[in-house]
Amino acid sequence: MERFTGLLGLAAILVAAWLFSSRRSAIRPRLLLWGLGLQFTFAFLVLKTPFGLLFQAASGAVNALLHYSEEGSKFVFGPLGDKAGPFGVVFAFQVLPIVIFIASLFAILYYFGVMQVVIKAMAVVMQRVMGASGAESTNVAASIFMGQTEAPLTIRPFLAGLTRSELFTIMVSGMAHVSGAVMAAYVKIAGVEIKHLLTAVIMTAPATILLAKMMIPETEEPATAGTVRVKIEKPGVNVIDAAARGAGDGLHLALNIAAMLIAFLALIALVNGFLGWAHTLPLMGWLPPTLQGIFGWLFAPVAWVLGVSWKDAFTVGNLLGTRLVLNEFVAFLQLGELKNTLDPRSFVISTYALCGFANFSSIAIQVGGIGALAPSRKSDLARLGLRAVAAGSMANFMSACIAGMLL
Repeated sequence: MERFTGLLGLAAILVAAWLFSSRRSAIRPRLLLWGLGLQFTFAFLVLKTPFGLLFQAASGAVNALLHYSEEGSKFVFGPLGDKAGPFGVVFAFQVLPIVIFIASLFAILYYFGVMQVVIKAMAVVMQRVMGASGAESTNVAASIFMGQTEAPLTIRPFLAGLTRSELFTIMVSGMAHVSGAVMAAYVKIAGVEIKHLLTAVIMTAPATILLAKMMIPETEEPATAGTVRVKIEKPGVNVIDAAARGAGDGLHLALNIAAMLIAFLALIALVNGFLGWAHTLPLMGWLPPTLQGIFGWLFAPVAWVLGVSWKDAFTVGNLLGTRLVLNEFVAFLQLGELKNTLDPRSFVISTYALCGFANFSSIAIQVGGIGALAPSRKSDLARLGLRAVAAGSMANFMSACIAGMLL
């Protein structure tokens, strides 16, 4: 019965998107049919047919990449970079180097034009099937592999002239996806299968367009309607330069992740200390003594309608709240600690639900990052920020609902 709870979740998500639509009469039924159809079809192929063996093979490839990353870590950091060494797993010296290595590898793939071909193929499918503009389709396809401020670079010449609906779609696609550089890190810290991460980011692409176009339907004529143009500059003058630049970008990202985790985990401890003290006061025994308890209480119903068993709903609800208020990296870190206690099905559903950048801090990241590329749109970005977080979260939740029904 739990398998079909996801139908309730899907219905709730679509009703919420309809209720918060800026113009309900402009919502196109074609979007609803194709958006859900693409998600169900892809999820079924991966989770229920031999086609999924390709993604299983990808899991083996990623594990091999993690091993190769360890070679670089061990050379630079010695025993600290070796998980089999006397110090065990040391996050800073074994997980963060993965981000640097994967960023360098992706830069090489971009240099040889491999990623451009993949992105254009996906963009063409979404443009023709769902009727999105060329700029939207290209950005959504790029978001599957690139970060929320890097993907808009693929449509930089068009950013200033995007319609309000197009701009919202670009924001939602950034919120609902994660970059390839951090995906491998999630495998390391949370023990999730790369098959599910890859399935999640691809499934979320049509959900992004569906929800964005329901909440802010297109009422203007996009400049790139009916066309797909993918232009991504090569990241270096040769392959060595590309690898070096990618490593530099990866280092910047790794340092940001480290600083963020130090600050946020310390802040969680601070808030938990205050809540623990408040819990002991007269008449305050009803207050959960931890932030995790509050998140679990607030988001347990959401976790349940995604298909998570009720016994795990409070735990997964805490993860959903952590992702929203803090970020997905902290949530995946906590998910990894729960792998042996959560029901396996609840663990996989959580993987789909958390696989996105949709949190409050991402609003500032997008206003700053995309706003730097198109300064005239900063006020629009700020106004659409909260809606984009909501739509991005719901896109992840749609993928979780559908995956839960097929597990």
